[in-house]
Amino acid sequence: MTTPTSRFSPLDPTSSEPIYRQLYWRFRDAIANGLLAPGERVPAARALAKELGLARGTIDTAYSLLTSEGYLQARGQAGTIVAPDITIKSAPDTRSPQASPVTRHPPATLPFQMGLPALDAFPKKIWAQIGARCVRSTRAQDMANPSGPGLQALRAAIASYLQVSRGIACSPEQVFITSGYRDSLSLITHALLKPADRVLIEDPGYPPTRQLLEQLQIHTVALPVDQDGMRGPSADLVAQAAVVTPAHQSPLCVSLSLARRLELLAWANRHRAWIIEDDYDGEYRYISRPLPALKSLDRDGRVLYSGTFSKVLFPGLRLAYLVIPQAQIECFQHASQTLRSSCPELTQAIVATFMSEGHFARHIQRMRKLYSERRAFTANGLQKVLGNHVHIDSNPGGMHLILRLDGQQSDTQLVERMQQDGLSAEALSEWSQLGEKTSGLLLGFANIESQASAEALGKRILALLQG
Repeated sequence: MTTPTSRFSPLDPTSSEPIYRQLYWRFRDAIANGLLAPGERVPAARALAKELGLARGTIDTAYSLLTSEGYLQARGQAGTIVAPDITIKSAPDTRSPQASPVTRHPPATLPFQMGLPALDAFPKKIWAQIGARCVRSTRAQDMANPSGPGLQALRAAIASYLQVSRGIACSPEQVFITSGYRDSLSLITHALLKPADRVLIEDPGYPPTRQLLEQLQIHTVALPVDQDGMRGPSADLVAQAAVVTPAHQSPLCVSLSLARRLELLAWANRHRAWIIEDDYDGEYRYISRPLPALKSLDRDGRVLYSGTFSKVLFPGLRLAYLVIPQAQIECFQHASQTLRSSCPELTQAIVATFMSEGHFARHIQRMRKLYSERRAFTANGLQKVLGNHVHIDSNPGGMHLILRLDGQQSDTQLVERMQQDGLSAEALSEWSQLGEKTSGLLLGFANIESQASAEALGKRILALLQG
């Protein structure tokens, strides 16, 4: 059998890139270029180490990385093979008179990447079938500029879904489609706020919220978060709005207590302020049923509910939505027509059909079970390897883990080293503005498929901690 080492360029011992990373990239390129076919067996780690004159651990590290990212599959005594279901795009035939489809080369997804759902579990076949039907049924008028508020069928599907899943009673006219959370926040700002207004935000909190508001000349006031969520504003604190993540606080994953929810609603009503509820992944709670939305408690029309399809479907959709108070419909209609930033209606039609036919609800149920399993895999695997070096928070929901580091370890430096090593992570300290900043790592677990993968990745983190 011809071994893969004869099919790509030799390793460079003088390179600044570690040998295992060179080996990793050469296997990836060989698979992508069709030099290694799906299902083809690759050399055993011991044999390849002997052939290349490398340590066995170097080969194991490269193979573990390739396996965790889905390029290789370990089959026990049957050996390690190229993943049978991996899709390889062949080079276009330049002799063909027909144009070839555009080949997309998106950035590679990295282990522990935040905000990325389990792409391997997405029902692509069903999605493709619905997409084909929507394309075939496209009419001439569907190709015109999309509606500012969004496709009516999608707005109706979202309103129906929120009534059942999040306890929000709303009409389709209250639902506005946007191209993402930033677009939703920008639409709210243009409709209801003005430069120099003040907005309360959580600390620690999602950095883009503060960054976007400040770009729009809105002053932000950070309020600390504890085990019950964001601390309520004092009675005399004047602001025009507050942005909160009640279901799973971003990034600490705690839930805003009922007492504080009622306190915040009372403050907003008293000051005629707005509450922007960012429910970015409220569907994913693992110890009980998902909590009702803060919007479901709103009796005075002060809460604007922001949802997204990025976490429950996939971020490449660039699709999100807002539920606004009934009294603000005309104001938001005007603002949405001015901004003209809605998602293409073909995409909206596909999502509307996906929801109305029941696929959306079933997908969320499957993902809730899958993420519960993968969260346990990841936490157990990392704890086994990292031991006393970190403390892993016991989060009730969400799509990421928090690894607390001891006070002597800089999370920003560790994150930088992890990124250089091909691992994704975010530094918890960079999400804070107030007081003593806690050192920790934010790690997405949705694409970690097994405890073995988590342990292999944990060994790489341990080497960076000890290096």
